[in-house]
Amino acid sequence: MKRSVALVLSTVVSGCVPVFSDLQSAKLVGKGRVEATPSFSSVSGSVQNQAGLQLATGVHDKVDLRVRYERVMVEDEPGVNVLGFGPKIELFKNYAALFVPVGFAFGGGLDSNETWAIHPTLLLTGQLHPAVELNWAAKYLVPLSAEGGDNLLAFNIGLGLGPPQGRWTLRPEFGWLINPGEEGHYTQFSLGLSLRTP
Repeated sequence: MKRSVALVLSTVVSGCVPVFSDLQSAKLVGKGRVEATPSFSSVSGSVQNQAGLQLATGVHDKVDLRVRYERVMVEDEPGVNVLGFGPKIELFKNYAALFVPVGFAFGGGLDSNETWAIHPTLLLTGQLHPAVELNWAAKYLVPLSAEGGDNLLAFNIGLGLGPPQGRWTLRPEFGWLINPGEEGHYTQFSLGLSLRTP
């Protein structure tokens, strides 16, 4: 158990963000609007749990700015904090977007200078029903320091459940994190609730 916990921390924290969930769609919040998404995630069968908050605001007709904070909790280990931020850019309205967050981990004895990373993410959304959207994401986790570890890949699939043009959306999501060329993977299950201003 101790070894697997250490592997989770070394693999994911070295990639900056122990969070590889997305909990968002390809849709933009909209210029002048704000969205808040509190969430909880369980990684690889409760080896690691995460509680977080994402904030998004529309700064342009085709660009949102997003900020995310996560508290990562591992049994019998000190907790770790993660902060990330970056632009989300519309590629095809309501169907595809590119999110490019950078961030770092701190606390728990980490040197935050060694945990900076960038996670370019492609987001795709399909509207299955006026109240149901299917969201898919692929991201490349790239450390920005020599001590940051390996490049990783993550894939997430989730739903957006809520009234059309409403002020809230429930977001269940499942995902995989892999190290290309290595055996094994990590999984995550997350649940978030997006709340939007009018």
